[in-house]
Amino acid sequence: MILAIDDDIAVRTSLSLLLKQNGYEFRGAESPRAALQVLAKQRPELILLDLNFSIATSGRQGLALLEQIKALAPGVPVILLTGWGTMELAVRGMKAGARDFLTKPWDNEHLLQSIRTCLRVERAPTQDLGRRELNRQFQLNNIVGEHPALLHVLETVARVSTTDASILILGESGTGKELIAEAIHENSRRQGQAFVKVNLGGISTTLFESEMFGHKKGAFTDAYSDRVGRFERAHRGTIFLDEIGELDKSAQVKLLRVLQERSFEPLGSSRPQQVDIRLVSATNRKLEEMVAAGNFREDLFYRINLITVQLPALRERASDIPLLVRYFVDNLRELYQRPELTVSRSALGWLRERPFPGNIRQLKNVVERAVLVAGHDALDVADFEPHLQNKARKSAGAWPAVGSLTLEEMEIQMIRQAMRFHQNQISKVARALGLSRGALYRRLDKYQIPHDR
Repeated sequence: MILAIDDDIAVRTSLSLLLKQNGYEFRGAESPRAALQVLAKQRPELILLDLNFSIATSGRQGLALLEQIKALAPGVPVILLTGWGTMELAVRGMKAGARDFLTKPWDNEHLLQSIRTCLRVERAPTQDLGRRELNRQFQLNNIVGEHPALLHVLETVARVSTTDASILILGESGTGKELIAEAIHENSRRQGQAFVKVNLGGISTTLFESEMFGHKKGAFTDAYSDRVGRFERAHRGTIFLDEIGELDKSAQVKLLRVLQERSFEPLGSSRPQQVDIRLVSATNRKLEEMVAAGNFREDLFYRINLITVQLPALRERASDIPLLVRYFVDNLRELYQRPELTVSRSALGWLRERPFPGNIRQLKNVVERAVLVAGHDALDVADFEPHLQNKARKSAGAWPAVGSLTLEEMEIQMIRQAMRFHQNQISKVARALGLSRGALYRRLDKYQIPHDR
């Protein structure tokens, strides 16, 4: 049974017709008091909750009722119904335990999708599956490892992939966030549809709308033909927004509106286009700290992370390093046509003890460099040492005394040094600093470092 709590009889009637037509049992309540009477006798599967029950729009009654609901029935998912002008209330509701929030007037299909997602997440069983059983039931072929921390991540992926829940993947650079996003798509109901990857750190603010929503011919200078945006390409599939922490405030607002309304307008068009997407985001930034500092919208933060997946750093699953090395070597045998390639047991043990601050990406690069440089196929510790020690020597003694520079001042110095060394060639500077071109341009503008576009 779905319980809808709203003082407007027209809203309750509309919800009753919609939900009954789609096979749900419906119960309505016109006030907090009536809702609590229902909850005293029956536990619903899901609750739709309005935040205002009077002319005033403070939302105080709705938030108080939400607190009572979570105390009486903590496992029952709650979806808030609110107006765009009360987004602050919706965020407060999400903090208090609501699963989702929709604006009035709602889109019927969007509401049904949210209900289905919340119910599937709630019903999805929690299982302790071994790696062999996970491989048997799910498509996880490109994700290597057996450490309990990784298995916990894969079990979460298996549990929520079949829902349409928005998922936020957190983890340091090089931990495999894109592989997890692909696994979520491949194990979802949308697996036969498009999987569209977007590196938000590589899209400048001026091009954000055109890249994401497309444009019509003549919408602006150089718009010589129509362009299909990333959201339209991802229709009925999954859109993966990598480096979402790099978005500036104006782009955050535009993204939030699309996710909220499930529609967008291409530049140069006044006709909204509906979009049906599953959202997966990723970042190595600490979004909660960015929210607290006012650099990331709180309402967008709650919109993108119905489920959060935290990837462990490679140092936290060091027992997987030998498995990863063997996996990379297996691929390199075929890629470089060297069927006799092997790695000694002592080398595997030595690599397992290394820190690898760049995580799996760094390990992969070290293995590939060793394979390319070595003039033989039986690789030992000596073949890997130079590719880690050189990096250590380069960094040794290069750091200023603690407290002598802020992180921002160090970043400015590093960017200026890289610009001089690479003679202002943006692509080379970005590659050297491990940044996308867009992220580098933003830093150059921020620190007022001269450069050519």
